[in-house]
Amino acid sequence: MFKLVKKSSISQARLGKLKTGHGTIKTPFFMPIATQGSIKGLTPVQIKDLGAQIVLSNTYHLFLRPGLSVIKNAGGLHKFMNWQGPILTDSGGYQIFSLSSRRKINDKGVDFRSEIDGKSIFLSPAKAIKIQNILGSDIIMSLDECPSWPCSRIQAQGAVDRTSAWAKICKKTYQKQNIKKLLFGIVQGSVYKDLRAQSAQELVKIGFDGYALGGLTLGESERETYQSIQFAIQEFPTNKPRYLMGAGKPEQIIRAVKMGIDMFDCVIPTRNARHGLLYTSVTNPSGWLSKDFYKKIHITNAKYKNDFRPLDLNCSCYACQNFSRAYIRHLFMAKEQLGKTLATIHNLAFYLNLMKEIRDMISKDKL
Repeated sequence: MFKLVKKSSISQARLGKLKTGHGTIKTPFFMPIATQGSIKGLTPVQIKDLGAQIVLSNTYHLFLRPGLSVIKNAGGLHKFMNWQGPILTDSGGYQIFSLSSRRKINDKGVDFRSEIDGKSIFLSPAKAIKIQNILGSDIIMSLDECPSWPCSRIQAQGAVDRTSAWAKICKKTYQKQNIKKLLFGIVQGSVYKDLRAQSAQELVKIGFDGYALGGLTLGESERETYQSIQFAIQEFPTNKPRYLMGAGKPEQIIRAVKMGIDMFDCVIPTRNARHGLLYTSVTNPSGWLSKDFYKKIHITNAKYKNDFRPLDLNCSCYACQNFSRAYIRHLFMAKEQLGKTLATIHNLAFYLNLMKEIRDMISKDKL
């Protein structure tokens, strides 16, 4: 399922191959977010052409709309959205955090109040696994409790205990349903180092195909983020993939890769693109862990009105090869959808090219 190809001689960075039912993925990799079965503004062909190996969709939102019966009748999520590559689905655990005002949680699961029609939606650990199986996900995530930030030790301990209890139910459901997809467990523990270690140890004891770190980059300091990663990751087996959920700043990705993380996802590149915030490369950065190896452009700024250069001279994506900064700025100012589409294409190209560069640098022992 996961083959460790190489480990860097100068850090904990790793190269690997993750085998799924819809193809083998080279690690480390980044997953564009297709929450509703779509990356806003792009077609599956465009996503594939950018070099995306896998996309991430959301169990809770797809269960809410269009509903399981529609996706099941379509032949599964891959056919429904016409994406032939692998799909990872989040279990709904993050919505425990993001929709805290619309849910009630207990040891059996989570009762959400639908933002569409106000109806009650109950999500249990077993139900989360069954839903993802019907969706046809290649990587299924166990249901976890992602606590809010700031988080007291009592809250963090409760989330760890509940996440471990739910993980056992998820694993039993997975085995009972005879599911052949990959199942990942999610480590919680907030910024408490011993709780992170405890959570990781308990999940490893249960046994999963991969291990994720949840509940980070929610407002804690960078020092707390990386310490939390370190204290969990040292408990993980080396022959299983490691997934840092939701961390998506370029410098965060590089630092986490050096710590031994293999998988990433984040809304940053696509969400920022829709607001006109674009990422461009810098030819001679001072270092890969510095923040000057890339630059952010606010394309709606007046200084780009007569700037006929491409967004990024080092990028070969469709947006950079065919359109100028001035034109893309015009599209944003005129509120034309094409502007958001071109910006999204470029930001995803930047991130996916960054991952290619990271893999290349690991292969050469430069990262």
